[in-house]
Amino acid sequence: MSNYVELFHRLDALLVSNCQFWQFMPFAERGFVWQQNPQFCQWLMSIDDSQLQLLSQDIHALTTALLPWIKDAEQLTQIAAEVSPLVRTERSVPQGFDSGIPGRKWQQITAFNEVLPRLGLPWLEWCAGKGYLGRVLAASHQQPVTSLEWQQQLCVDGEQAAKQLQLDINFVHADAFSIESNTAIVQQQHAVALHACGDLHVSLLQRVAAKKGAAVSISPCCYHLIRQSHYQPMSTAAKTSALVLSKHDLRLPLQETVTAGNRVRQLRFVEVSFRLGFDLLQRELNQTDTYLAVPNVQKALLTQGFEAFCQWAAAKKGLDLPLNIDFEYWQRQGEQRFAITERMELVRQLFRRPLEMWLVLDRACFLEEQGYNVVIGSFCDKPITPRNVLIHAERGDL
Repeated sequence: MSNYVELFHRLDALLVSNCQFWQFMPFAERGFVWQQNPQFCQWLMSIDDSQLQLLSQDIHALTTALLPWIKDAEQLTQIAAEVSPLVRTERSVPQGFDSGIPGRKWQQITAFNEVLPRLGLPWLEWCAGKGYLGRVLAASHQQPVTSLEWQQQLCVDGEQAAKQLQLDINFVHADAFSIESNTAIVQQQHAVALHACGDLHVSLLQRVAAKKGAAVSISPCCYHLIRQSHYQPMSTAAKTSALVLSKHDLRLPLQETVTAGNRVRQLRFVEVSFRLGFDLLQRELNQTDTYLAVPNVQKALLTQGFEAFCQWAAAKKGLDLPLNIDFEYWQRQGEQRFAITERMELVRQLFRRPLEMWLVLDRACFLEEQGYNVVIGSFCDKPITPRNVLIHAERGDL
């Protein structure tokens, strides 16, 4: 049993045994899901907003705070932290290559490039966009690059830039899920994908493995963007797990908390409490206890007040509102529910990185089963991108 398989099973057992703390939809609940533990609920409600913000920004403080209630909190955080920074080798890129690329994206690209080993192989850039990463690979490794992208205009733009920079890059206009894209994958090649979403990077791993491609390096992103209703495990280890992950569950790893100003926090409070208040109102009117999702709203509507929001939401959902509604009452109910929802989300934050590592390890174990030597590590610091995990795999017979 490899170290990654062993780590996966340890993490899987922890996530399964603690699923009542993270595998639910806070928005869909009227109140705390832990009513059988009133002391825990009372403690959560005793946390004021400033403490809530502090705990949401500091995983170690959150772990310590939750330890009396979640006995595995420390173990979960420790396992999730078992991702060491990869060794970076500084690689010079000609001046001007960053033209037109947002600063943070450029940092991600250069950091990703600096942890990739020099294998002397041609590159395949999967879901390439305009080929920003491909340009850096071609220049710093002196190897040809095939850039696969399904948007025709991005291919055109990428080809023009490659010609201007005199780089050996060939753009392939193809859908990453199509049979045609298979032709871009060959054995003697190093395939890469920086933040290809969900099934797009899964498809790459499966296809590279099927063709016994020499090497593949990916940084996974947007795990919830899948074609099935629930997550399809890749490895034998994950296929034996009791976890069944919905798209909502798969969004959890992406819910990175960020420091926001007072204005942004206040706007969020208004919108979310309005949504929660309207949901309670529609449950009353429809005599149901089912959450009703409402589309995105223009922020200007929120300044018109709760009643205007309810009229808009009701129209969107085809609901007739009676004339005698006490909108102030339902707004207060939404605000109270907002406080509960926020504290349930806080608890779920403890499981954000562990669930991400579960998904990463599933991919790593799959690649090991296919005959690859696999390394997992971080390629940059979190402020550059929270999705900083890299999976690198080389065939054992390379």
